[in-house]
Amino acid sequence: MATIAVDAMGGDFAPRAVVEGAAESLDLLEGDFDILLVGAEEQVRDELERVGKAGSARIRVVDASESIGMGESPASAVRSKKKASINVAVDLVKGGEANAVVSAGNTGAAVAASVLKLRVLPGVERPGIATVFPSPNGHFVLLDVGSNIDCKPSHLVQYAIMGDIYEREVLGTENPRIGLLNIGDETGKGNELTREAFALLDKVRGINFIGNVEGHDLFGGGVDVVVCDGFVGNVVLKASESLAHAIQEILKRNLFKNPLRVLGAFLSRNAYRELKQACDSAEFGGVPLLGINGVCIIGHGASGPKAIRNGIRVALECIDHCVNEHIVEALSKHGTDTN
Repeated sequence: MATIAVDAMGGDFAPRAVVEGAAESLDLLEGDFDILLVGAEEQVRDELERVGKAGSARIRVVDASESIGMGESPASAVRSKKKASINVAVDLVKGGEANAVVSAGNTGAAVAASVLKLRVLPGVERPGIATVFPSPNGHFVLLDVGSNIDCKPSHLVQYAIMGDIYEREVLGTENPRIGLLNIGDETGKGNELTREAFALLDKVRGINFIGNVEGHDLFGGGVDVVVCDGFVGNVVLKASESLAHAIQEILKRNLFKNPLRVLGAFLSRNAYRELKQACDSAEFGGVPLLGINGVCIIGHGASGPKAIRNGIRVALECIDHCVNEHIVEALSKHGTDTN
């Protein structure tokens, strides 16, 4: 049986949305697992009462008297607030009381707590956040999107190997195509980081490295895993979120300009519903911090119950598919090729 520690105080709508999502996971997700809700005990118990799970044997509340806000400095807050919910949740994983932590709170705090307390897997220099994006053929994974903004070429190689494992084992893609995000697809393009990373990736056996990919290739369906440094990845992530929101608003404004368009919108409502679902981050729930000696799933700050539920699902999938074990094995096998 797996046990998931959920940061009940993390996110814009905590603890209500977090507790509700955790409760939904028990009813809607398959598998034998328990939930540890970590946060201000009285508030969390009130929310459990509201959703009718106060007496559930599968949920236990772990008190944490502090929380880390979205605007706080992650590293200093993690060090100074020992009883912060994310710290207590990660401690439960470190102590073996939980198999994974799920948090929609301060991303930097989740990364800092996980790295400081759990450390990294053998062969990993820096962990990376792997985010799933929609594409015409389904999806692609981009990493890193913010945990490591100053990368070395070897970090990008490790991201490629870890992304390959995650895409294979959890997302079910056979022989995923790995691309290096760059300003051109020709060999020799880019800055010193991408040129050196390309040379290393081209020598790694066991992954399907297809070379450089440009920004316009990301959503074209021709690549499954894209690696980049966390600075570039975070810009891509935020720009994509903003673009998706802008397109949604433009569609809303223009679809209701006249009765004929309203009729067309009504007839196309199922297609629009499917488009919205494909672009909804709540469908993916949370993203894994790959490379740490444990499982940490990071959700969007605006996560609602559905996103929390799916974040727990992602945590269970990482556990069930032994992602960390596969990463250690792959890095050990390819270690000599990435130096």
